[in-house]
Amino acid sequence: MPSPKITFIGAGSTVFMKNIVGDVLQRDALRDARIALMDINPERLEESAVIAGKLVQTLGTKATVETFADQRRALEGADFVVVCFQIGGYDPCTITDFEVPKRLGLRQTIADTLGLGGIMRGIRTVPHLWKICEDMLAVCPEAIMLQYVNPMAINTWAIAAKYPAIRQVGLCHSVQGTAHELARDLDIDPATLRYRAAGINHMAFYLEFEQRQPDGSYRNLYPDLLRAYREGRAPKPNSWNARCPNKVRYEMLTRLGYFVTESSEHFAEYVPWFIKEGRDDLIEKYGIPLDEYPKRCVEQIARWKREAERYKTANTVEVKTSHEYASEIMNSRWTGQPSVIYGNVRNTGLVTSLPEGCAVEVPCLVDQSGIQPTHIGALPPQLTALIRTNVNVQELTVAALMTENREHIYHAAMLDPHTAAELDLDQIWQLVDDLLVAHDRWLPEWARIAPGRVAAE
Repeated sequence: MPSPKITFIGAGSTVFMKNIVGDVLQRDALRDARIALMDINPERLEESAVIAGKLVQTLGTKATVETFADQRRALEGADFVVVCFQIGGYDPCTITDFEVPKRLGLRQTIADTLGLGGIMRGIRTVPHLWKICEDMLAVCPEAIMLQYVNPMAINTWAIAAKYPAIRQVGLCHSVQGTAHELARDLDIDPATLRYRAAGINHMAFYLEFEQRQPDGSYRNLYPDLLRAYREGRAPKPNSWNARCPNKVRYEMLTRLGYFVTESSEHFAEYVPWFIKEGRDDLIEKYGIPLDEYPKRCVEQIARWKREAERYKTANTVEVKTSHEYASEIMNSRWTGQPSVIYGNVRNTGLVTSLPEGCAVEVPCLVDQSGIQPTHIGALPPQLTALIRTNVNVQELTVAALMTENREHIYHAAMLDPHTAAELDLDQIWQLVDDLLVAHDRWLPEWARIAPGRVAAE
């Protein structure tokens, strides 16, 4: 069997690239893959090439690594396209997404999926994803795009709307990652879990969450989670980030009856109830980490600089298996060995209580036929209603992109739950103006406004 060609667009996201390449090279069917790395930053691209080469050396494979500055050349003949990039980077765009809203009192935690930060990131990002789609249709039309870029739902929706022929799936590690966190909270082996989740990216819920018993039956774990939370035994202190105690999700479990798959620091800014001006008591009670993403960026950049220097002189690279789905999908598609993953795909009657065409996160079977999403049906009404408040914002952002109508950016911001809870209409309009001016060079032409001009007249 020939070896697959795997192209990374945004290969300068070196830590992520290292994890995926490490996973790939540990699979027998993929270990001799042709790896194409593409990035617009030559320094980061070179660093990634060094790391990838040392992974090949460490694992003793026959894989090849090649770097590209030209996107279309990197994509030629690809079987899989892994996309991971951030338009405008931490500095200046992430900083802007946090600091400009703060001038009007709008505080955020992560700001990469919903809210003003998520909307602006979507407007910056989707045109570049569309260009990748154009190039894929020209030089690798059968390839599968494994899309790891936020805002995941907006991106997946926009790709499916404009380039329906592209085989794509949006990938996140929240479903499987949260399952492991909950197993830790309950002191049980995650290998004994059985769960079924559905919704949208960062707002999917475990519809079933069970543990296998010695007699082979399964027991519902929701009563255990509720009891542990009420008795103060859960959540346990965060094992990887002490700033994020993860109480918001447990509180939502008590209100909705289902556990959300994305972290508390994310979820807190998707709803109107936790981050409120003059309510620092809520911030303290639920341990909400304001400005969390900029802090992570600073820490990650510093950590990577240290690691990059170490990798330059190291003969081998430590290889650990990640929790990402990418290599699992590639292996199933290449060998026919089936697997089940959670993916973000176009809603074609999969979740009947959510709008047709939106991006939903559901279990998917993967085999030689590709990615086959599972029909879920209707979600519980309280989950549907809550998810729709987020889908509204996504829909309007995609509408702005598809029609090149700047006014829909304002409409999206106006309907964002957290933004609407904090700001009045004049403030929202002013904030969008300010963000469009600040992001000018990173935006498509139709979204730009001149400084001092009122954009939505």
